[in-house]
Amino acid sequence: MRALALFSIFPLVNAETCLTWRPSFVAFHFWCPISRFRLIISPLAMSAAAPSRTSSTLLPYLSIFKTKVNLILASKSPRRQEILQLMGFDSKDFVVLPSDFPEDLDKRNFINPADYAQKNAECKAQEVATKLFGGSSSGDVGKVGGQRDAGKKTTIVIGSDTIVDRDGIILEKPEDAQHAYAMLSSLSGRTHLVHSGVAIYSSKGPKSGDGIPLPVVSFCETARVDFAPLSEEEIWNYIRSGEPMDKAGGYGIQGLGGQVVRGIEGCYFTVMGMPMHKLSVALAQFAEDDQI
Repeated sequence: MRALALFSIFPLVNAETCLTWRPSFVAFHFWCPISRFRLIISPLAMSAAAPSRTSSTLLPYLSIFKTKVNLILASKSPRRQEILQLMGFDSKDFVVLPSDFPEDLDKRNFINPADYAQKNAECKAQEVATKLFGGSSSGDVGKVGGQRDAGKKTTIVIGSDTIVDRDGIILEKPEDAQHAYAMLSSLSGRTHLVHSGVAIYSSKGPKSGDGIPLPVVSFCETARVDFAPLSEEEIWNYIRSGEPMDKAGGYGIQGLGGQVVRGIEGCYFTVMGMPMHKLSVALAQFAEDDQI
């Protein structure tokens, strides 16, 4: 029955996912070229003493996270802050520390746009994690955000990056109004993909030989978005609202831009900026593995 359920769900979702889990430095690597699914599994995670991997969400562990984890969001995005709040974290339960990573990765070095989004998420979170617990530091962030007993908690850093993929061409934030117009015109009346990469670092996680924190979890979730045909008047009125200017692809599904979206296949929150369910499952794994 479980196999039948899986086969009935995935064709409806029609979304691509890449996942990396790094509880230790030694890992087995699996790659499926058809689905572009990448999984790294540590022997430590497969040991008899480790809990079995489940599809449990964060819901049973939310109170534990609030008391034992110093949660850092390496993004100034209001949408990502809202997603954490929708997951049950009050504004006092996490600290916003925007990453200073310049986002200057060479797109030509990536096989597909999803890999680019995932790597951007890793670099954003790594920059913040290195400041907090790189080198010999163990994650003492007591001076950050005024959280009580922050230095006694496990520090977890979440980084995310969202891009629009139009036929393999990466669309990020528009540079000006004309650029936004060009983006929206190219999306009008068509379907495109939205990739949201997420990377999670922990003060209890692995580090490189020179003390640089390594991601414990890294993945990318993809959704397909169907745009309505847009007139020139509609596009310019939307641009004049100011909403497109700080959003990948020049639109926000959670705002005025939602009016031009005829439908999506995949996770709504992936399009908004951070896939809620996949993030919830990843955070729950920290509790299940007793890593907080």
